[in-house]
Amino acid sequence: MAFGALFNLALVSAAAWALGNFSWSLVPTWAHENAWILPSVYVVYALLKIAIVPSWRYRVHRWEVNEDVIYTRAGWISRAWQLVPVNRLQTVDHTQGWLERIFDVATLQVRTASYAGSSTIEGLDAEEARRLSEELAVRAGTLRDDAT
Repeated sequence: MAFGALFNLALVSAAAWALGNFSWSLVPTWAHENAWILPSVYVVYALLKIAIVPSWRYRVHRWEVNEDVIYTRAGWISRAWQLVPVNRLQTVDHTQGWLERIFDVATLQVRTASYAGSSTIEGLDAEEARRLSEELAVRAGTLRDDAT
């Protein structure tokens, strides 16, 4: 999260630098002269995001895997609780984006045929996500029943 905020800050700063140092006829004079304001505001935003978001996210996001159900809770302002029966799983995926690979974390996503869709657990240790996805796939196969 902090790395993503720093990456975005670099992009915003580069855009502001280009806006401030090149005289384009399409850019108004006030925007050209005050191009430093945008990165400054973003620095304040990024610092607040880095300081507040991780602890808040830790307090509101939960997950648990039992013998027959996967429980997830997410949400900042409005909370969403999902209970996914293991015998209803259709697919279990663990993925790693390029940023996740840098920090050796992964995302586990379990999908069912229900209207609610899928349940996602983000920020797992990569090895834990792989182990959990394999375990859930095996367990789902042994618990599967014929009810639809």
